[in-house]
Amino acid sequence: MKQKTSVVAYLVLCLLFFTHSTAADTPVRGAVTNLPLPRFVSLKASEGNVRRGPSLDHRIDWILKHRNTPLQVVAEYGHWRKVLDFEGAGGWIHYALLSGSRMVIVRDELLDLKQQPKTESLSKAQLQQNVIARVSACESKWCKITAGGYKGWVQKTALWGVSSDDIFD
Repeated sequence: MKQKTSVVAYLVLCLLFFTHSTAADTPVRGAVTNLPLPRFVSLKASEGNVRRGPSLDHRIDWILKHRNTPLQVVAEYGHWRKVLDFEGAGGWIHYALLSGSRMVIVRDELLDLKQQPKTESLSKAQLQQNVIARVSACESKWCKITAGGYKGWVQKTALWGVSSDDIFD
């Protein structure tokens, strides 16, 4: 009897492990949009209320004050998106206030904007921490951004608003 219980327990553990590893390999999609979660978006409006829950009945916790602020969508509910900002603060915002335009925030204190996606490339400008920039392309370790009238390449790790596996142009 003891051996039979051990075999059953082993099979249950194997099933749980297999189910968990299969679910972890499947990308999560939003129930409303079928777009990947999490994903990066930006604030379309010049101001946006971030609420405690997904409706106008919920209290406003804070107000976003800068157009193009990058945000990360982590959940969806009807016309509402749960977002996180670069500091990890979160809440619910109406989808009409969001844009699919890719924007980033500079994490580093000073960031060299390079002419080429190479460490040894000449710098075109320096960007200060918390500058918001438009991102137009990302390679494995570099992103091409525009900020303050300057275009150039920066290391992806110096930015918030792109994930390490984002590659696009």
